[in-house]
Amino acid sequence: MLATLRLRPADALARTAAFAPILRSSASPHHHRFNCFSTSSPTMAPNDPYTAKAMSDASPSEKIEEMRKIVKEAKFGMLVTRSADGQLHSRAMAPASHKGLVFQFIANTDSGKFDELENDAHVNVAFSDPNSTDWASVSGTAKVVKDEQTIKDLWNPMIKSDESVLYVLTLDLPDPPPQWFGDLKDGVRTGEPGDPRIGVIQVTPAEIRYWVKTRTSLGQTVEVIKGAVTGETAAPGHLRVISASDLELARQTEGQSV
Repeated sequence: MLATLRLRPADALARTAAFAPILRSSASPHHHRFNCFSTSSPTMAPNDPYTAKAMSDASPSEKIEEMRKIVKEAKFGMLVTRSADGQLHSRAMAPASHKGLVFQFIANTDSGKFDELENDAHVNVAFSDPNSTDWASVSGTAKVVKDEQTIKDLWNPMIKSDESVLYVLTLDLPDPPPQWFGDLKDGVRTGEPGDPRIGVIQVTPAEIRYWVKTRTSLGQTVEVIKGAVTGETAAPGHLRVISASDLELARQTEGQSV
């Protein structure tokens, strides 16, 4: 949601006059809406005009590509797990792979999140790109993969992080991050593939909900001003769902097993 824009009366009139031609040209007597939220209550729209206006559908391939772009631009997500006492815990993790929209994270199996995954396999991974304001919420289940070949396939020799695979160049770090796994000098826990502490958290989504902007920064400003003047809800983007069938298609297309 966008922050509320507060204008003094004089400013509001001046800015409204400046944007009036744009507002008039953007008005349309026809509004095509797609109820892609099949699990939503049919009475939701009157009480939630933002969601009703922003809801939009697209082809599975278009949605999958939009999701890939969000993940690429966000660079890391917040993996949310639930502890035995019901508390929700999140941590920043960058996927080592999102082939077929199955998200795989390399992590230390001795960390607390693995206890939480054993308690409850249901997880959420949230991505957000501050530059575009695009975001995505991935709901699904996680399993732990200890297959050595899978670990080798996903391993990046430059990066050894307890919490995630953190891309050095992406994060603009001055030096490579510390080796969080660490070489314990026992010949076994070396911080390299084959170390028994290294595992893969594989998140298979049941559903993905995401938002992508459809306006430039100026266009978003126009939407907000238009809403302030007319009382209409500003929705300068599309709110979409990648369904279970779309996700199955993504896995089949890219040959990703789960």
